[in-house]
Amino acid sequence: MVLTVARGTSRPTPAAAAPKAPLAYTWSKALEAEMAPIYARVKNVITPMEWPHYAPLIKSINSLKEQRQAVILAHNYMTPEIFHGVADFRGDSLQLAKEAARTDAKVIVQAGVHFMAETSKLLSPDKTVLIPDMRAGCSLASSITPEDVRMLREAYPGVPIVTYVNTSAAVKAECDITCTSSNAVQVVESLGAPRVLCIPDQYLAKWVQSQTKVEIIAWKGACEVHERFTGEELERMRADEPGLKIIAHPECPPDVIAAADFTGSTSHMIQWVKDKQPRKVMLVTECSMASNVAVEAPNVEFIRPCNLCPHMKRISLENIYECLLEMRHEVTVDPDVAVRARRAVERMVNLTN
Repeated sequence: MVLTVARGTSRPTPAAAAPKAPLAYTWSKALEAEMAPIYARVKNVITPMEWPHYAPLIKSINSLKEQRQAVILAHNYMTPEIFHGVADFRGDSLQLAKEAARTDAKVIVQAGVHFMAETSKLLSPDKTVLIPDMRAGCSLASSITPEDVRMLREAYPGVPIVTYVNTSAAVKAECDITCTSSNAVQVVESLGAPRVLCIPDQYLAKWVQSQTKVEIIAWKGACEVHERFTGEELERMRADEPGLKIIAHPECPPDVIAAADFTGSTSHMIQWVKDKQPRKVMLVTECSMASNVAVEAPNVEFIRPCNLCPHMKRISLENIYECLLEMRHEVTVDPDVAVRARRAVERMVNLTN
């Protein structure tokens, strides 16, 4: 049985403002020819009408990256023009932070949300970390505070606390170890404790509980994208689409996971599609991921229920360009918080390595 404790939830913030910085390149026949190899890769997910707008931005961003000695980290939920057009590293938040730490780049641009930029800063303290929009938050990260974690310590003395990477650095600093959706079970069992606090995602905690004999105590947080899916919706999709394979993220509610053919992290979902090559598949997660995976699996038909993350969608080619042009929106972490948060992250990294 999973025990849960609750706190308030967050609301999505307004859409990002339009960019105003002039571009270094404009659409022309010469640019069209130069950018043709990139477009050939994404032509099935970006229309010919969109490409003349995106191509000058992509060229301008890639040129600025060289000038700034920068790399761009793109989460799996970024739109295809970002994910396949300008990203140097692609993947989940921890994978991106680890890749950035290995590079010689002086600047990291996080095409993702704020907690991801903080994690990149924890693992690359000597690099400049930028985020195109400081308002790119996360319903999970905002569902719990450091004060909440200290309250849990008092309520459950001696019980180790595992925090999902989808939390602020300040929350990580109060916890024993971090986890991702792909290694959560391994992390929980590594602690050798009969009871473990698993925060802040209640649904990830319930999924972990289904995979282990360790008693899980959960916090009542949730991802505002994944919690909107329902098992009933999936069953309707299956009835309407004979032969459909459904794969779900463990941040989804239990009825969704029960209705799915496979449950796994974003990286595991992607690998499952590449390995299995199903004729028809539905990814029960943020809908941009289906477009990104479709580029890698052109023979698979993707059925796309679309739940957008309003925070991820604050990141655009336009504000990535302005971010690099003006070197703005630097993400920093208080040194004392960073030391403790880095310890929690590195404990997980050392375990899983």
